[in-house]
Amino acid sequence: MDNYQGAAFASRNPRAASNYSSPNYNQPASSQISNAIDSFTNEIKTLNNNRLSTSYILCAFGLLGIGGLHRLYNGRFATGVLWLCTGGLFYVGQLVDVFLMPGMVEEYEARLRSRAGISPFGVPVNQPVVATQVQRPNGNQLMIKLIEAAENNGGRLSVTQGVKATGANFAEVETALKEMYKSGYARIDNDPDTGAVTYYFHEISS
Repeated sequence: MDNYQGAAFASRNPRAASNYSSPNYNQPASSQISNAIDSFTNEIKTLNNNRLSTSYILCAFGLLGIGGLHRLYNGRFATGVLWLCTGGLFYVGQLVDVFLMPGMVEEYEARLRSRAGISPFGVPVNQPVVATQVQRPNGNQLMIKLIEAAENNGGRLSVTQGVKATGANFAEVETALKEMYKSGYARIDNDPDTGAVTYYFHEISS
């Protein structure tokens, strides 16, 4: 349920309006999630209380000989019809249901949440896991990252060091370094210690 849906819910349910509040986007993400879960939980409790009150009202019709309405209301159709035909099992079943009503309502709400794929806290469950990808720098961004890496490395940089510093692949790093070499921003030589091909940035070399 997003912010718009939450506001719409509050407008349709005055008792839940006091429990709903718009998320504070200045808060950390963890706090926003916690507040959202609390809001969902309060909404569910409000709906549960409304259904419980309605169930007791329907149960009171048993005093007029019309039993089982509360059971029909909470999805127990077979026993609801039985109660209806027998006057709430001759008033005995109707009386016992007064004490069983909270559990009856909670069980019905749990079935509804299960069918809708929602946890008791109002959070969707069994959602497909979406793998997040780290955005790698490219183009000018990659060149800037490589120059920064070279600056931190005394003005020189190998392809492997560039891959490690930027997260880009070897081909991307090598292409970017060659572009800077062709443009005259760097020169190519071998590292005196390792022999690896190294790009030297004379403007930032120490």
